[in-house]
Amino acid sequence: MSEVEETNDTASITATILEEEEARRAALEAESEEVVLPDDLLPGVGDDEMSFRDGVREGGKPMMIVLLLLSVVEEFDRVAITVLGPDIQKSLNISDTMLLGLGSFGGVVLVLSTIPFAWLSDRYRRLSVLSIATGVWAGLTAFTGTVQNAFQMAIGRAGSGLGAGAKIPISPSLIADQYPIGIRVRIFAAEALGRPTGQVIGPFIAGGIVMLAGDGPDDWRIAFYIFAIPALILVVAIFLLKEPKRGKYEQDAILGESLEKEEEDPPVRLSSAFQRLKNVRSFYYLVVGIGVLGFALVAVPATMSLLLEEVYDYGAFKRAWIISVSWSAALVAIPIAGKVGDKLFRSDPRRALWLMGILIALYGVFLTIGVRCSNITLLVIFYTLGNACQGAAFTQMKPTISAVVPYRMRAQAFSLVGVYIFLMGGFFGGLLTGAFSDAYGERTALTIVVPPAALIGGCLIMYGSRFMKRDISLVVEELLNDQEEQRKAKADPDQVPVLQVQGMNVSYGNLQVLFDVELEVKRGETLALLGTNGAGKSTALRAIAGLKMPDRGVVRMNGRDITLVDPEYRVSMGMVQVPGGEALFSSQTVGENLEVWSWLIEDPELRTARMEKVFTVFPQLSDRLEDKAGSLSGGQQQMLALAKAVMLEPELLLIDELSLGLAPVVVQDLLRVVEQLKEDGVTMVIVEQSVNVALSIADRAVFMERGRVQFQGPAQELLERDDLLRAVFLSGEGA
Repeated sequence: MSEVEETNDTASITATILEEEEARRAALEAESEEVVLPDDLLPGVGDDEMSFRDGVREGGKPMMIVLLLLSVVEEFDRVAITVLGPDIQKSLNISDTMLLGLGSFGGVVLVLSTIPFAWLSDRYRRLSVLSIATGVWAGLTAFTGTVQNAFQMAIGRAGSGLGAGAKIPISPSLIADQYPIGIRVRIFAAEALGRPTGQVIGPFIAGGIVMLAGDGPDDWRIAFYIFAIPALILVVAIFLLKEPKRGKYEQDAILGESLEKEEEDPPVRLSSAFQRLKNVRSFYYLVVGIGVLGFALVAVPATMSLLLEEVYDYGAFKRAWIISVSWSAALVAIPIAGKVGDKLFRSDPRRALWLMGILIALYGVFLTIGVRCSNITLLVIFYTLGNACQGAAFTQMKPTISAVVPYRMRAQAFSLVGVYIFLMGGFFGGLLTGAFSDAYGERTALTIVVPPAALIGGCLIMYGSRFMKRDISLVVEELLNDQEEQRKAKADPDQVPVLQVQGMNVSYGNLQVLFDVELEVKRGETLALLGTNGAGKSTALRAIAGLKMPDRGVVRMNGRDITLVDPEYRVSMGMVQVPGGEALFSSQTVGENLEVWSWLIEDPELRTARMEKVFTVFPQLSDRLEDKAGSLSGGQQQMLALAKAVMLEPELLLIDELSLGLAPVVVQDLLRVVEQLKEDGVTMVIVEQSVNVALSIADRAVFMERGRVQFQGPAQELLERDDLLRAVFLSGEGA
């Protein structure tokens, strides 16, 4: 062949490769386009307005009233620190930075406790968890009145963090489940009135208590004793409320009925929920925007109180009524924002987030203008306008999260709001503002911190609004999918697959490796998962076992959604995986490996019987009990790995690379064990390099290439697909 011909052939091959790659990318982009459902299929969008009275009648008054009062009482404790901060500072002899740091310490405790409280609320009665946390908070509020130094004050401030740490994930999830979607924005707005109400009443109470006590250096302590009393009363009231059903109104709105399940959904794994929440784009930008805003939000009240004391020389009572007045406009703005936000959401959900972003930006503008005014009247006017905008803005946050996040992950989603506000913004913002305040004064500190935090935070929230309809559509699709699977299960319970994977996407960082993978395995069936190197077979198995979190999609076992469930929970359901090359503790002995696995069997007698069964199936292992697992031959290691399956008698067994690198004789021994498990009725999914080995034991086969399922059907039909098998054999995997 001439050089010209070789060059032409090379150019032709290169052009073909480039065309195929371009086609592949175009197909990928088409598949990855998000489907946005019509407005009439989105819950709460395009609906007629529901009267507030009808909605409250349906959901009941007690929940709304108790949670509103909890918000009010929580603010009493918070404003006591704000109003009495200068008195506490003198009594304990601490600096501005230390005072603001102590004020922000409750935020640190909140960050540490919010996520555990979300975990608890998924596993136990939410109202009981909230009641206990409120009781602990009440006790530590009273303890604050006894402190003698900064360290003890930090312990007392931990109480405010515990109270808010439980309330942030639990309270909004209760409201979302208790009240119809048609009035949810207004109910959240009603609950949000608790903050300005507490801010208006609390300062007068705190300042009045100190004034009546004589305005002595330690009279501030009495306020904390008194504020603990209503919190203790609410402990009982919360406990007596009735727990609402999770996701009831979403199910009614989307499906026309509530899903009745024989068993409760298994508890969600926190890490899995957080991984999924990253893909809810409107939520992601919302919490990041709130986190940026937190730099200003948490530090402003205490810094403003210091400004009134140091610049204007106002005592506790005068500071109290000024702070109280500054929240009075919010009492009017919040109900209006709830009404407007409800209307905006029904017309276009994105506009509700735009409203929130604009109000947050206005908060920054008004507050900055106010602190630059030396005239106290102008300062109070602009501070009042800023607080009104802030309070009104947050009426849109909780309804948005309730709409875009699946109900099973609501507690985790709300917990992240607290983490972002108080960790990302509040704590560090408090220290930063305190440092600027000590160095340059309170006016300069607020001027430096507030404007960028409010403007950037508001812009991030508005940017995230573009994803709202897409995120609500995904919630709808998930519920419709659940309903369809339930109908199938009721129609023919015997045909419910042991394993079902639907629309599963998996990524490593920014690299997506699985695309809309779907497969089903019926009871007693053996499925071979085949494909070229890098096709995603092992990744699919890891995602099924819970070792890798899918970006999207559903994994079900016996009809139950286990997508967000811990691997340990899957094992308790009867799923066992034998991972390729990672199934042993190589530094432990054979006996220790078997003992560790046997801990999953609670009955001692059954544990002994299962161990004896292992030695019957694998007599070679009984002679090597004291040897390190890593010293065994490849075949013996694989036998030890399979011993786990024999011991645990799984309902669903996942095997990755059964025969990789093993001699044919050893493979035959392992296949006999697999055949016996198959006869015992164990359902299996086997990822196997050898097509011949896989198809010799499989009932059906799934062929994957570049992260996609290219074939799914009877194993014998795959033998007729030369185009697919050729790819395996050419890659060197088909021996």
